[in-house]
Amino acid sequence: MTASAVLFDMDGVLVDSEDYWVELERERLLPEVVPDANVDVREITGMNYREIYDYLEANYDVAVSREGFLRRFEATAQELYHERVSLLEGIHDLLAELEEENVARAVVSSSPHDWIDIVLERFDLENSFDRVISAEEINGPGKPEPDIFEYAAVQLDLAPGDCVVVEDSAHGIEAAIRAGTTCVAYDIDAHDGIDYSGADAVVTTPAGLREAVLERVEK
Repeated sequence: MTASAVLFDMDGVLVDSEDYWVELERERLLPEVVPDANVDVREITGMNYREIYDYLEANYDVAVSREGFLRRFEATAQELYHERVSLLEGIHDLLAELEEENVARAVVSSSPHDWIDIVLERFDLENSFDRVISAEEINGPGKPEPDIFEYAAVQLDLAPGDCVVVEDSAHGIEAAIRAGTTCVAYDIDAHDGIDYSGADAVVTTPAGLREAVLERVEK
């Protein structure tokens, strides 16, 4: 089956922010928020940061308030997206090829719009996408639930089955599969031990990503 749109996650797919998020969550944020538990970062990777607090509060003894947690996350995000992250290799070229083939393109991210906007402006991607969708605009739960990809498909006047999703996290991959999209999993160094078996393709390089995406879209 060929697709009419490609939906890109942001963290770990467009920019290398997962390299930083995983380290900072493991070394700084989680020890501060749940000091009496050893939380596996994989439990929260790919989730909207507001839902992360709900998850931690429901499953562990949290040591900070919701407001304190959100302030920590926001401050960390501003530092990462303004100063640290880099655009992953090949993104501009892939987006240009998709545009030439009239394939719709969207960012579909658990991050809030202001974080996404930093990335799009900093790396000259503001005109590269037909839609920019944050989990914060949907009326439903974030990843790993399928709602955000179902919503993105509707915004593009497509069915989920007409979309290719590029994801790197376990929660994102699960959401894409449950939504009924074609899922290309990007296996990046930041993640360890993710089950990619449900994805339609697993890639490890920019060249592999380009090939996997282009062979699954209408031309």
